[in-house]
Amino acid sequence: MLDVAINHHQGDFHLQASFTAVAGLTALFGRSGSGKTTLVNVIAGLVKPQQGRVTVDGQTLIDTAAHRFVPPHRRRVGYVFQEGRLFPHLTVRQNLRYGRWFTPAPERRARFDDVVALLGIGGLLDRHPASLSGGEKQRVAIGRALLASPRILLMDEPLAALDDARKAEILPYIERLRDEAGIPIVYVSHAVAEVVRLATTVVMMEGGRVAAAGPAAEVMARLDGLPLTRAEAGALLDAQVREADDGYGLSLIATPAGDLRVPNVGLQVGARLRVQILARDVMIARTPPEGVSALNMLQGRIAEIGEPLGASVVLRLDCFGLPVLAQITRRSLETLNLQVGEAVTAVIKSVTFAGR
Repeated sequence: MLDVAINHHQGDFHLQASFTAVAGLTALFGRSGSGKTTLVNVIAGLVKPQQGRVTVDGQTLIDTAAHRFVPPHRRRVGYVFQEGRLFPHLTVRQNLRYGRWFTPAPERRARFDDVVALLGIGGLLDRHPASLSGGEKQRVAIGRALLASPRILLMDEPLAALDDARKAEILPYIERLRDEAGIPIVYVSHAVAEVVRLATTVVMMEGGRVAAAGPAAEVMARLDGLPLTRAEAGALLDAQVREADDGYGLSLIATPAGDLRVPNVGLQVGARLRVQILARDVMIARTPPEGVSALNMLQGRIAEIGEPLGASVVLRLDCFGLPVLAQITRRSLETLNLQVGEAVTAVIKSVTFAGR
């Protein structure tokens, strides 16, 4: 577990942030200049705050009240930057083993072969960085960090320098890392798509402060967070493949909010995945409609009506305890006379595969 409580001035910028992260991936999410990288550098020991406390698994790294500051090289923190920063004169194998040199032998938990298999870099071991793609370099950089057996892994926008093809290449490996590494990961990003796909916990930063923090599905569905996520506001649902309808090229997936039919996801029955339902792809009906092409409808109650956003407004529905967002026009809101607490049907036009 990671506990952070920081109060720090850096020039005209004031960082005042507190949050707790557990095993899984915690996304520090927000606009450029919101304080994400400064906060990560405080955790790493690269920035010494004026006031604050940082603990990892009960070990105090910073406690300004007690005048305690563990230097970076003694923190056992793995750090992956935007660029891999690999040693060009060393092979991939040598770059990976470099991470182990600074970890005492009794504390080396990560096994070389396990890390290589986890990241799919077995075929790269004898190559030099100059011959690697951007995605391959980042996988090697992650492996080097893991082989130092860190207590926590920090990733500062590790996909920012990659094109879409290379991002698609590396995202499944970061998912595996989240699910199998067994250590907290703090992941800095301003890309909604990455946060939706990867995060188990989201810490939304704005102006040096934590605007919202909690499970990804809850934070991304908060209406007061929409200025940061407006274009891709929606619900995140963890799901499981229930059956495959090969005749129509569809998969039936089960979520706590209800079953959904989606284009074939190419996964076996029983496989788990994450889907996103964008608010702009949800219509509201007072009663379940008939004779429509939409395959998916969820029953729920209106839990919140957001502030107007131009001609539209976003509603948050409670669908068996899960939040689902719907973006409708203000005219529709008034015409249907929708009120908080009313039972409605969410008619879903599209469901997006968001990760596993």
